[in-house]
Amino acid sequence: MNNILVRKIFLFTLIIALFLVSCKKEIEKINDTLNNDTTQTETQASKTDSIKKDSVVKKESVPPAMQENGFYNAFVLPKDKKLRDSLYGVFSKKYSEKERYAILALNRLDSKNKWNSDTLVVPAKIDTTLMSYSPFPMQLDVLSGVKKFVIFSYPIQAYGVYSNGSLVKWGPTSMGKKAAQTTRGLTFANWKKKLSISTVSSEWKLPYNFNIFNSGGIGWHQYDLPGYPASHSCLRLLMKDAQWLYSYADTWILNPGGATTKAKGTPVMVFGDYKWGGRKPWRKLLDDPNANNISVEEMTRLIEPNIEKILKEQDNRDKVADSIKAAKAVEIQEPAIIPEVPAP
Repeated sequence: MNNILVRKIFLFTLIIALFLVSCKKEIEKINDTLNNDTTQTETQASKTDSIKKDSVVKKESVPPAMQENGFYNAFVLPKDKKLRDSLYGVFSKKYSEKERYAILALNRLDSKNKWNSDTLVVPAKIDTTLMSYSPFPMQLDVLSGVKKFVIFSYPIQAYGVYSNGSLVKWGPTSMGKKAAQTTRGLTFANWKKKLSISTVSSEWKLPYNFNIFNSGGIGWHQYDLPGYPASHSCLRLLMKDAQWLYSYADTWILNPGGATTKAKGTPVMVFGDYKWGGRKPWRKLLDDPNANNISVEEMTRLIEPNIEKILKEQDNRDKVADSIKAAKAVEIQEPAIIPEVPAP
């Protein structure tokens, strides 16, 4: 009897123990579940915060309109037209009319074609005369005896003007496109006309046209500057530059009747090759402010073989011009002879 009672008590105790162990495991399971849910919630929250933080970081890391980089900065323009309009509004407020003109000129653009670029190269300090950014040497001894000289660089799409070896002006140009390149070499200014009509199309009006290759009808004049070589062989200029050069350069002097040349005009040189399809030369200024500079040595090598001819033509022109002035002076000084009329 006692043995039966002991067995019952032992069995009862075993059942309670098993029940307690089972309850403990269930509780642990529930706790684990709760902990996992909490961890997942925290992870999700952490991810959400991370996304928010990343979004903020990403937003802050987007390039600003102006990327400052020392001597020259990049004014980045978005593709979206509305954003571009908005950004140009900022551009117009930030810079004066003269400063905008100078910035566009450095990018070989006129105001009509300012949309042709996705990035404008902007100087940290703006000189509206452009002389601070000249790619041409300020002084050339090889030209010290040359009164007037105009040079056009194909590689950097720019022109320079020298008077007795000193650079007096430079600016942007758009020369002949790949299929109709401007003739290279030394030439001389010929005739000029305030408004010419292109022989290619009568719709093309060419203000302040100054011919330099008469047989090809090539000259410099005002026309669109789109930021790359785009002309049909001519040398396009900004209006102000075309006007200035129109007054500066000398025309040829023709013999009576105009069939032959008595004296040549201002010497003009076109040189170099443009890297078609490559990075625009002025963009390189963002990495190196001297990237477009033409050295004195290079300019001297270009000009020196032609200097004898340039000086010879200059001397001839001076003599011809002096003789014309002398002849006119004599005409003015000589009184008109009035024939006597016999009395009736």
